[in-house]
Amino acid sequence: MHSQQQNLQKPQSMPIGGFVIDAQGREIPITEDMIQQACNALEKAQAKAAQPE
Repeated sequence: MHSQQQNLQKPQSMPIGGFVIDAQGREIPITEDMIQQACNALEKAQAKAAQPE
């Protein structure tokens, strides 16, 4: 039963079809985790900007 649970877990940092070029010219695959982190950062920045001073 435990092995079935392991098979259901998705692999971490699986590339989703794009690349970022780093400062050394290397291609870094864009992962779902990277996109989720960017979206979370954007949501936090947007919420902070919407707060009255």
